[in-house]
Amino acid sequence: MSVARLLQHGLFRSSQFGQHAHSLLLLPCGKALPRGMPARAQLLATLKRRDSKPLDLAKTPVSLDLPDGSRLVCAMVDSTKSRFDRLALLRKATMLLLDESPQEIAIGVCDNNPEVAREAIYVAMLNGAPLPLRKKKAARPLKKMHLYGTDGESDFAAVAALAGGNLLARELTALPPNELTPATYRLRIKEIAGRAGWAVEEFDIARLTDMGAGAFCAVAQGSDHEDAAIVHLRYQPEGAKSNIALVGKGICFDTGGHNLKPARYMAGMHEDMNGSAVVLGILKTISDLKLPVAVDAWLAIAHNHISPKAYTQNSVVKALNGTTIEIVHTDAEGRMVLADTLTLAARNKPQILIDFATLTGSMHVALGSRYSGVFASSSELGRLAVEAGHFSGERVAEFPFDADYAPSLDSKVADIKQCTLDGEADHILAAIFLKKFVGNCPWLHVDLSASNCSGGLGAVSTDLTGFGVAWGLGFIQHWLRAD
Repeated sequence: MSVARLLQHGLFRSSQFGQHAHSLLLLPCGKALPRGMPARAQLLATLKRRDSKPLDLAKTPVSLDLPDGSRLVCAMVDSTKSRFDRLALLRKATMLLLDESPQEIAIGVCDNNPEVAREAIYVAMLNGAPLPLRKKKAARPLKKMHLYGTDGESDFAAVAALAGGNLLARELTALPPNELTPATYRLRIKEIAGRAGWAVEEFDIARLTDMGAGAFCAVAQGSDHEDAAIVHLRYQPEGAKSNIALVGKGICFDTGGHNLKPARYMAGMHEDMNGSAVVLGILKTISDLKLPVAVDAWLAIAHNHISPKAYTQNSVVKALNGTTIEIVHTDAEGRMVLADTLTLAARNKPQILIDFATLTGSMHVALGSRYSGVFASSSELGRLAVEAGHFSGERVAEFPFDADYAPSLDSKVADIKQCTLDGEADHILAAIFLKKFVGNCPWLHVDLSASNCSGGLGAVSTDLTGFGVAWGLGFIQHWLRAD
């Protein structure tokens, strides 16, 4: 897709804009429609028929089928609304065009508002590229966008980079589990890293066994093919003065292990690698933008399968940092693979360590699928995390994990229990468990309850949201400024 800057100096000309078959017109928020706008009389008549006012366009976009057969969608963008609300409105408006799978669309911004233009282009890029499907007839990708009403094509480089990161995360997550196994995922990661120029290091099962990474290997041993690994990627730009570590859960399919999930809850478990895909999306965006920060990304790639070799309840395993863990439930595998991965990431002493995981059902119970939950090792990091949610349009809520929760994980036979069987506040207990493996690193844990939201979320129209890429980039940029 390309952004064609066809009109400069912030001017808007209806004659040129009206040449397109699929057009989105973004109006400044107000009680009256601008004079000279395209199809003004038809829009006023449509609003009258619906007993609506022009201001209602700030809530519900209107689609007009014009006499020449073209389609015009009109919406008002209220700059006083939150970024999430603006992106959600733009997504609704844009999908009234993209549902017809056009090859190109035109976007008109009536008041030369560059922020509205960037948000509209971002939404169109996110939703104009269909996710992988294995159907004979699939939606056509959007190939071109024409922008009217603002100038500065170079302003959209950052928009394109962020959209590309989100699309990478969603494309990987959408792949079926017979295509994205740990082995094929590792090959994909190497291809991505090769194109981007990242360094790659793999810790396979043999190496992890020798190192004593018993928590990761306990989960991975259930697969007949020993293709699991912890993959380490490094982006090291010249002159970088800051360094961060990103960790992602990459369970390519989660059966639950011996504590087997029922069919209803096993469906969709190929998406349990979403945390690792989000990390890849963030890293790609940072790399494309050439941000001056060194990034170590650590991806915990495995299956959680059932087999004679799979780990069982009441087993006791020793993690890489020497902590012994009593296994309580084999479907709490995410915290197990993250434990050793976090230990590896923390050994490099990053300035901040952030992990992403579709980790607990209790976070879904707590928040639903419209927010994700975060846990922070300091109140300042928690504040920055919530602020990043506001200005990225990917909202997060901070949760407590005070010390008086910890006794629930006391074990009679090991240093710590993996979880409890009653499930109470499991999202909090999971964070307490993970904290054992980050040492003294400043740390954020993101439980991705918003990774899949029926009907879309914010800027994204698909159920798979790519949540975490925009938030992650926003947080890192915010943190760099604060640092």
